[in-house]
Amino acid sequence: MSITTKTGDKGLTGLFTGDRVAKFSPVMEANGTIDELDSFLGEAKHYVPEEMVEILEKIQVQLYDLMAELASRGKYAKVGKEEVEWLEGLISRYEEEVQLRTFVLPGSTIASAKLDVCRAIARRAERKVARLVLDYGLGKNALVYLNRLSDLLFLMARAIEKREGRLREIT
Repeated sequence: MSITTKTGDKGLTGLFTGDRVAKFSPVMEANGTIDELDSFLGEAKHYVPEEMVEILEKIQVQLYDLMAELASRGKYAKVGKEEVEWLEGLISRYEEEVQLRTFVLPGSTIASAKLDVCRAIARRAERKVARLVLDYGLGKNALVYLNRLSDLLFLMARAIEKREGRLREIT
C-alpha cells in the first residue's frame, strides 16, 4: 500500500464515513492539532522519567481513538468515562506529589519544557474540539479528555521539576 494516494491534491480529504471535506475543515483542524500533539508527545518520551513514558504511550494510543471519533463523526467512539477517570487518577497522584501553592514559571528542565509544549498544544486542540462540540455537537468526550490531559501534562512537568529541585513558583 502506498502512502501517496493523490486523493488530497485538490484540497479535500476523506473521513472514515467516506465523506470528503476540505483539509481546513473544523474536523481536520482539530485532528491536525491532535496529531501535532501526538508527535510532540513522542518527542517528550525521550526526556521524561521511565514511569511517564508508559503514561505518554497510552495517551498516544488514546489520541488515535479521539481522532478516529472525530473523523467518523462520532460513529467510532472508544474514549469516554473510563479513560477520563484514568487521567483524573493520575492528576490526583501528581497533585499530591507536587502540592502547588501558586503559579509557576514553566520550563525549568528540558523534560518539563517538552511537557509544557505538549500541554499548550493540548489546550489548542481543546479549543478546536470545543468548536466542534458547540457548532456541530461532535466530540463531547474528546473535549473532556483533552481538558483533563492538559491538566495532567502540566502536573507531570511540575513533578519533574520538583523531583529535581527546580520547581520555580512565582511569589
